Amino acid sequence: MASLYNSTHFKMDDAATLHRFVRQYPLATLITHGADGLTASHVPMLLEETGSGFVLRGHIARANGHWKNLGDGVDALAIFNGPQAYVTPQWYPSKLKDGKVVPTWNYAVTHVRGTLRAVHDTAWLHRLVSALTSEHEKAFAHQWAVTDAPDDYVERMLKAIVGLELTITSIEGKWKLSQNRDAADYSGTKNGLAARGTPDTDAVNALMPPR
Repeated sequence: MASLYNSTHFKMDDAATLHRFVRQYPLATLITHGADGLTASHVPMLLEETGSGFVLRGHIARANGHWKNLGDGVDALAIFNGPQAYVTPQWYPSKLKDGKVVPTWNYAVTHVRGTLRAVHDTAWLHRLVSALTSEHEKAFAHQWAVTDAPDDYVERMLKAIVGLELTITSIEGKWKLSQNRDAADYSGTKNGLAARGTPDTDAVNALMPPR
């Protein structure tokens, strides 16, 4: 599979940082290539450690035909998108020197590659949905659990989904955060993002350490 275009300025390869990122932004764009061409699904995925490495686990609706092309396992790419923001050249002090500046976009993204398989085992699916629920209910004072729903209802819901497991072979991040600008332009970008004050600009700014 094609690799992520990345430069030394922007490459993030610290595994712990990338794992935290995947857990913070768990909605993956999951892409495979089969007989019908490219297929993409948007899947909340849970990063888990096994005895031999890391896997991503999630599920899709059985009505979603994506799982039918997986067989015993196919190459797959899972893209996790973080915060992003437009950067205007008006924030660069260097603009006043010769005007040789252009707009750009700052963002953080993680690409995970591996072998993807479909899982139909009911017990496996029950463990997965319980774990996903537990992970994302942590933000609430009163947490919902799968056991709050009637058993027969849960059983019907499990029959309507197919599990997905991606065994990770590589993980790479691209943190494009003005690292290639000089100190003045970098600070100008941080100040400009802060002045805009939107959730995305604040999140991008938080990823940019002071110089």
